[in-house]
Amino acid sequence: MNLEHKSRLSKDESLFVRGPLSRFKELLFSFKVQYNFIKAFRKMHFVGPCVTIFGSARFTKETEHYKNAVRIGEALSKLGLTIMTGGGPGIMEAANKGAYEAGGYSVGCNIILPFEQKPNPYLHKWIDIPYFFLRKVILIKYSYAFVVMPGGIGTLDELFEALTLIQTKIIQNFPVVIFDSEYHKELCQHIQIMAENESISPEDMNLLFVTDSVNDLITHIETHAIKKFGLIEKRYRPKWWFAENR
Repeated sequence: MNLEHKSRLSKDESLFVRGPLSRFKELLFSFKVQYNFIKAFRKMHFVGPCVTIFGSARFTKETEHYKNAVRIGEALSKLGLTIMTGGGPGIMEAANKGAYEAGGYSVGCNIILPFEQKPNPYLHKWIDIPYFFLRKVILIKYSYAFVVMPGGIGTLDELFEALTLIQTKIIQNFPVVIFDSEYHKELCQHIQIMAENESISPEDMNLLFVTDSVNDLITHIETHAIKKFGLIEKRYRPKWWFAENR
């Protein structure tokens, strides 16, 4: 690992990936993880039902990808869904902006990094999370649908995390929408190759819905999430005896 990469890792993160530590340090790390899980659960318990939108932090406001994410965030929020993102710039900001300016509810799970990401200004509520694996749990835990916009390695990681959990029935068969068929053309071709070579089942192809239409995306999520799971009624209320608030 070169010095540049070392400098980009938080102290906890670099220790975590370094291999076995002392028993005390391993125990301390597990307590930190547990604390951050509980903190996230309390913060996000009343935000849903959510749809999580994944996408790159690098697209600027001038790009069509950003503009599409604004439209999608706005349209989904009008269905009564909370828009959840990774809380950062680019596609995440655009989706939150669409919901925020349309009068919907907008939340983010911001990753704490020594560089690059800060919470975007279109969030009603957010939480800062120090570990990527914990962040992915929160992004999936409160959502009944996932929209995959153009993105990079992190976006693909989040896509396949959701698909793996659905495929193995760890979570229910929530809709996964890939938006922008041209950008994701080779990705979809490779998934098809996996099916043809039987490294995934042919029916796993049905876990994905690929579209270039915001209207088709909305119809798909309305049918396979809102109506299927009765989401309009799925809202939890704070309990005063837990010292909770929305």
